[in-house]
Amino acid sequence: MNVTHPTPDPKNPIAKTSMVSRILSNLTFWVLIAIIAGVILGSYAPATAVKMEIIGKTFIEIIKLFIAPIIFLTIVLGISGMGDLKKVGRIGVKALFYFEVVSTFSLAIGILMAVLIQPGNIDKSHLQIENASKYTSAPAKGFSWMEFFLSNLTLQVLLVAILTGIILNYSKYRMVAVAGLGKVSKLVFTGLKYVMYLAPLGAFGGMAYTIGKFGLHTLVPLAKLMGTVYLTMGLFIFLVLGGIMRYYKMSIWKFIKYIKEELLLVLGTSSSESALPSIMQKLEKMGCSKSVVGLVVPTGYSFNLDGTSIYLSMSVIFLAQLYNVHLSAFEMVSIIGILMVTSKGAAGVTGSGFIVLASTLTAIHKIPVEGLAFLLGVDKFMSEARALTNIIGNGVATIVIARSEKEFHPEQLAEKKEEMPALRKKEEVITLNH
Repeated sequence: MNVTHPTPDPKNPIAKTSMVSRILSNLTFWVLIAIIAGVILGSYAPATAVKMEIIGKTFIEIIKLFIAPIIFLTIVLGISGMGDLKKVGRIGVKALFYFEVVSTFSLAIGILMAVLIQPGNIDKSHLQIENASKYTSAPAKGFSWMEFFLSNLTLQVLLVAILTGIILNYSKYRMVAVAGLGKVSKLVFTGLKYVMYLAPLGAFGGMAYTIGKFGLHTLVPLAKLMGTVYLTMGLFIFLVLGGIMRYYKMSIWKFIKYIKEELLLVLGTSSSESALPSIMQKLEKMGCSKSVVGLVVPTGYSFNLDGTSIYLSMSVIFLAQLYNVHLSAFEMVSIIGILMVTSKGAAGVTGSGFIVLASTLTAIHKIPVEGLAFLLGVDKFMSEARALTNIIGNGVATIVIARSEKEFHPEQLAEKKEEMPALRKKEEVITLNH
């Protein structure tokens, strides 16, 4: 006998208990609590908070262990399952073209906002000066694609995975290999699921260290720069990326809500790498095909750094304003051209952003490289904005490529969602009957 389940009443203690249990079992809730706890500890016990760095670093190192196998398995299974190698090549070329166009937009927006708001028009005598000698004393080297590739594990795994997928397509043992790799993939993602339960610890350690080490007081002198960076990144996400999503009749707000756990984790750890494995999983569940996710996301982590591009272009203009250096329109266009190449080297290596800035300033020959010392104090607080923008940008890129290749199937997710209420109703009926 079926029993109609009434709409939950907020005054009903059973409904309240159910809501509380849902909140307490939600990972996003605990990550948010961990971030708040990290800020409190860093503010009131900085010496203790700095020691929490090991917790955040350990979590990120554990997550990094999953990055290579997940990228490899996703790409190999995606390519071997697709069968059409021409399509694989087309997706790769389309992704790189998209990255270059959107990255150029982000560089231009960074410069435009810095020119309009002028965050560098402040008295630099009151700014905290850090030691930037390791970036300014070493001679700036030209960008090397070989060095970039050899220092980037993600790209190396990407190349090996693509070659393996192509070879499997021509192998008579293809089906056996795919079945075996499929089982391994399930094991890896199951392991990741359990590791993600440690996310609140990672977020707590990362945030406590940042606040304890650098202190909120360091933000005051460069508050105008920080405000401009966060405002620009917000405009880029909601106007540029939001506009792209709207073209495909999708909502950027809904997408951000969908990946809120990953965004909070990135906010806490200041590292977009910490969310790479889970964002790939989320995009697949959303409806993007395995092949597109496998090809676009790892490549995007090296070539589609929208947040980093905005920060780098804005920093150059900020330093020019700080030293009262006038830049012509041609020189600003030249900065965009230089950063289009050098910004690619800012992926995945701590401090590489400053090396890129140093080489860019050296190439311009007008802005003192020593100005980097003024940025070191607040760079850590702006890394969150960069990482958040980078991960949202790569998510949007994956959806765009999947939609354009007709490799986006949200109906699969809709079917799962339809099944869930039915299952819940059955459970409720059973409970009420008993």
